[in-house]
Amino acid sequence: MRTAKTVKEVSNLTGVSIRTLHHYDSIGLLKPTEMTEAGYRLYDDGALERLQMILLFRELQFPLKEIKTILDSPGFDCGKALEQQIKLLQMRREHLNDLIDLARRIKQEGDGDMDFEPFNTEKIKEYEAEARKSWGHTASYREYEKKAKGRTMEEQGKLNQELMGIFKEFGDLHAAKPELQPGDEAVQRLIAKLQQFITEKFYTCTPDIFRSLGQMYAAEGSMKENIDKAGGLGTADFAAQAIEVFCSK
Repeated sequence: MRTAKTVKEVSNLTGVSIRTLHHYDSIGLLKPTEMTEAGYRLYDDGALERLQMILLFRELQFPLKEIKTILDSPGFDCGKALEQQIKLLQMRREHLNDLIDLARRIKQEGDGDMDFEPFNTEKIKEYEAEARKSWGHTASYREYEKKAKGRTMEEQGKLNQELMGIFKEFGDLHAAKPELQPGDEAVQRLIAKLQQFITEKFYTCTPDIFRSLGQMYAAEGSMKENIDKAGGLGTADFAAQAIEVFCSK
């Protein structure tokens, strides 16, 4: 990991003002990785990755509160979101190009053509509506949003620590008994505990949702890194395999 950056360095790198970064911190959208004894905020690579996501959602005109809820959801799929964001940004670029071409034609030829098609944004709206569903506008998202409403940053942080604590249990169990298989009883009890925790604290974790979460745990990205950091290298893959066994029963 590269050396953590100060808030001034992050501001210079990203163009986001120091005041805005302080605001993101105050509302829990982007917390610094650590605070020095002198009170300086420091941001590591993981925090910068989150900032990139925040800025992409802002380009798509998402309100800050909604961005926070989406990014904090245990089911958020960063890879899928990036694919959809790219598609939306490409569609918007094509829309702007069409408008530029129309303006040039009007300048050169006059407005006798009366072409209004470049102003039509229905396809963009339709795609965005579909993307928003996968970003959280589902029954599970609404349930999560309802449960998260009113939680303080400290309470949310404690929940995340408890979630990572379960993955630490996976790592400890596997380290103590390396011969254990994903389908063994002790492992499956922990999987049941994980599913119950997600249901109680976030949203109803159905077998389909749980299976999708397991696939995300094993995918490359910050989620896998956080799980392996909590439980040790290989914990995310082992948990994902155990979830697949659990959901196949």
